[in-house]
Amino acid sequence: MPENNDNFDKYTPFFSASSSQLFLQKCYTQEKIAEAEIKSYDNCYPFIYHLEHAKTYYNQAAIAPLSIQPILTFYGFAQLLKACLLTIDPNYPESTSMLAHGVTTRKKKKQQYEFLKDEVKTQKNGLFTCIAEKLFHIKHLEGEKFSMGTLMKEIPDMQNFTWSISKKNFVALLPCSNGFQLPSTILDSYQMSSSRLEEFLKAKTNQIYSISEAPGTLHLKTEGVPIHNATSPIRYNLAEGQFMLSLNKDSSAFSLPELLIHYLISYNLSIIARYETEWWAELMKTMPNDDYPCIVQFLKISQAKVPFLIFEWIKSERFHN
Repeated sequence: MPENNDNFDKYTPFFSASSSQLFLQKCYTQEKIAEAEIKSYDNCYPFIYHLEHAKTYYNQAAIAPLSIQPILTFYGFAQLLKACLLTIDPNYPESTSMLAHGVTTRKKKKQQYEFLKDEVKTQKNGLFTCIAEKLFHIKHLEGEKFSMGTLMKEIPDMQNFTWSISKKNFVALLPCSNGFQLPSTILDSYQMSSSRLEEFLKAKTNQIYSISEAPGTLHLKTEGVPIHNATSPIRYNLAEGQFMLSLNKDSSAFSLPELLIHYLISYNLSIIARYETEWWAELMKTMPNDDYPCIVQFLKISQAKVPFLIFEWIKSERFHN
């Protein structure tokens, strides 16, 4: 996995007012926004400042004590998301409601509290809602609840780490001619025939797939290639450099874009680190269960992966929506 301090090397071309202005003009023109050139000049410095702030937060998180890493990581994440929104909406934020986080956490219980069983709830307004609607065209997420364990199971990089939820959650998509290979055991995992799986994947990914069977193997043929920020159960494992298919077909987060998954977990961790000082300190000192290693692993993964995913979206995927 890339070292944390290297995550922003790809962003270097944006640290130029002229380059960022031309990039924003291209974005606004694609969005058919009036006066695209003028607005791109107005926003080139705010765009750079969001990226600069994000870089500072992430670099500090990489060297900070664990106790404050969640706070720095979440603030860096929020700055990157605001830069993304500025490429779509030159007037962002248009109202103070957009500045809210868009998520609530439930009151922590002092006894028998377990992070993996904790839940967050999405709200009508705020940054989470803006990202869901403007980046991923997802609406009607208000009031949805997600547990931390459910969300973590949808991050393929977490599969490299053994923890209490020991069930295998992903299967690798191995590149081959015109598509990918999958083990035929996927049909047992999904409890589907190959034709039913084909229809299921079409519905969940908005891509055309055809599946052919060979002994022990499925050939998944597709005209396009998976993208890193899709509303899809096909996710990218940065540690292994390959796409993987989630096996959790009944999960509430099965098709949730991975950036939204990281946001929900990161927000909850930042709240815990800020306001649940006693529980947070005791967790780091006593390490009583799987919460501690899961949180440590998640922070390591997220600090590398979020800047990667957002760069992929900014660089190319935003133009293919």
